[in-house]
Amino acid sequence: MTQGFLAPSARLSSYFLPVLKENPAEAQIVSHRLMLRAGLVRQAVAGIYSWLPLGYRVLKKIEQIVREEQDRAFAHELLMPTLQPAELWRESGRYDDYGKEMLRIKDRHERDLLYGPTNEELITAIVRAEVRSYKQLPLTLYHIQWKFRDEVRPRFGVMRGREFLMKDAYSFGLDYAQARHAYNQMFVAYLRTFARMGLKAIPMRAATGPIGGDLSHEFIILAETGESEVFCHRDLLALDPLSSGVDYRRDLDPVIAPYTALYAATDEKHDAATCPVPAEQLLHTRGIEVGHIFYFGTKYSKPLGAKVAGPKGEDMFLEMGSYGIGVSRLVGGIIEASHDAAGIVWPEAVAPFKVGLVNLKPDDAQVTAAAEDLAAKLTARGVEVLIDDGDERAGAKFATMDLIGLPWQATVGPRGVKAGTVEVKNRRDGARQELSVEAAVNRLAG
Repeated sequence: MTQGFLAPSARLSSYFLPVLKENPAEAQIVSHRLMLRAGLVRQAVAGIYSWLPLGYRVLKKIEQIVREEQDRAFAHELLMPTLQPAELWRESGRYDDYGKEMLRIKDRHERDLLYGPTNEELITAIVRAEVRSYKQLPLTLYHIQWKFRDEVRPRFGVMRGREFLMKDAYSFGLDYAQARHAYNQMFVAYLRTFARMGLKAIPMRAATGPIGGDLSHEFIILAETGESEVFCHRDLLALDPLSSGVDYRRDLDPVIAPYTALYAATDEKHDAATCPVPAEQLLHTRGIEVGHIFYFGTKYSKPLGAKVAGPKGEDMFLEMGSYGIGVSRLVGGIIEASHDAAGIVWPEAVAPFKVGLVNLKPDDAQVTAAAEDLAAKLTARGVEVLIDDGDERAGAKFATMDLIGLPWQATVGPRGVKAGTVEVKNRRDGARQELSVEAAVNRLAG
């Protein structure tokens, strides 16, 4: 278990979970609608959300998977502030170029600040001051921090909000070889990160946009309700980045080659006339961008003066890349990719709780005792349990559990107590089984 910071169980009778029975009028897409209905978020102002307890648990689960895979790829975590000095952005030339999406602020001393939309300038300034020799390279630093981009029309809930949680990493190398290896490390780390969340992410060559540079891939998860049309070779769906281990110190080109050799393009880059994939092997669907990686060489190191002494004592400007994952955006993206008519269907790795335990008769001492015993046994096995101990009718209890989408439901009622059994339901396929308490514990803790 990597989620020791989260309480292993909770009770609906005392848990803050404001579910909605009706679809909110302002929600235009599935994920926004379900996040509001399931009590994950509430809007503060346009494009800015408060994360309620259930949603916050999902956010922390996603954040932890991202962190583990960044650490595995030899990136080092730090934390930079949300506010940045404007003079750094003036040094890079982006302060005026970035546009109205940047929120500009003056403090009481009339110093120009900005609410960071990204951190290339600030991290370069940190490395400029502290890294002086090629012997300190290569180096990749990352943090998971809130960002702000003042979208003209924020919409689709957390999918296109103004304030969002992002993992952004920055690599520094002495030359192109070091920079490209760092890029490949992040490429593989991203494949693993999304696969661990139960997502099928397809890397696609992309434009670099305001970040700059000449090499970029965006990672798109497939979802029928996604924002972008995507076209890719069907064989990409069969690739599994978790099927074998990876040594991030070695040449990663052979690991990446199967992904870059097969055709994948968004509608902006797809040309039916020149597409090399036969129609029967071409998948045409929709997707959602959840990650983006960039190599941009000395675009920031030169204007900001980030250089080191090379092997012969000569000054060498650092070769850089940056790598983003939309942590809060992923919550919406996962829901878009994994839901049904009844509600959310969480992949187990990011679910706020693994099991929803429904007590059908909380006023029955025997049923309650059996439910409490099952919850205690599951908690002892490290299973996170949400116990519905309220007095609503059974239909309402099941509807709430389906709406919030926990991977497993365990139902304890008078009939089961008499028979010594528990009904176990898998949320994804709806399969139900009557199991003994011991068998139920083993199944749910497995």
